[in-house]
Amino acid sequence: MHIKFTKMQGIGNDFIVIDGFSQSIQLSTAQIRQLADRHFGIGCDQLLLVEQASNPAADFRYRIFNADGGEVEQCGNGARCFVRFVYEKKLTKKTQICVETAKGLIYLTLEDSGLVTVNMGTPQFSPSEIPFTAEKEALTYQLIVHDLKVEVSTVSMGNPHAVQIVTDVDNAPVETIGSLIESHQMFPQRVNAGFMQILNTHEIRLRVFERGAGETLACGTGACAAVVAGIRLNKIQSPVKVLMRGGELSISWEGQHSPVMMTGPAVTVFEGEITLSSK
Repeated sequence: MHIKFTKMQGIGNDFIVIDGFSQSIQLSTAQIRQLADRHFGIGCDQLLLVEQASNPAADFRYRIFNADGGEVEQCGNGARCFVRFVYEKKLTKKTQICVETAKGLIYLTLEDSGLVTVNMGTPQFSPSEIPFTAEKEALTYQLIVHDLKVEVSTVSMGNPHAVQIVTDVDNAPVETIGSLIESHQMFPQRVNAGFMQILNTHEIRLRVFERGAGETLACGTGACAAVVAGIRLNKIQSPVKVLMRGGELSISWEGQHSPVMMTGPAVTVFEGEITLSSK
């Protein structure tokens, strides 16, 4: 299979974006892994596939695949790259588009400044929505991770997140504890593990161990989840600047039943073509 692709990044979170809107693209799990491989393929954290929407209210359908080949529900940094891609490829003339995802509709705006604002929808806290194994909803939960007690806030931003507060994000055990939280038995569909350091009421630092990808330089939904968790715990106030290793995002949330708004950059890195094996 011979396909054209665009490599993009949103504050270091990198993507392979493929136009499945004007052509038919069918990729196997093995092919996605081949594309995502940084030594034998193109390399990415996630692969994004642009498709025809099935919902008449949406302009496009947005599918996301992690580097391990598994399909996931949402990706905030990818959403910003998505709108820049469809606009630059002249798949639309709109600077405001509605996109269908596995978890519903999201709304994206390409700003005059070049930044992209995404209405990420309303966060969900019910254990069944995340999903998370707990008897009732609470602000925080205690996980037992290798005999350690870890306190987390759980949030769904269309995908599951477990956020913990740490004193120093640079020295946080992201690779070790993050990996164990990702696959913790209380999260039946696995989870993104966030480590948040609060600098002041309007600024945090964040690292995220993403399910199916490992630690990435940035995580858009993780930034949204961390801000929501911090606001609910009365630790921070909207708007919040989220500093990650790849750059920064601006996140605002007005509280219960309100959507989370995320603003940040989306950059095209290069374009190319690749021939895949037929596996």
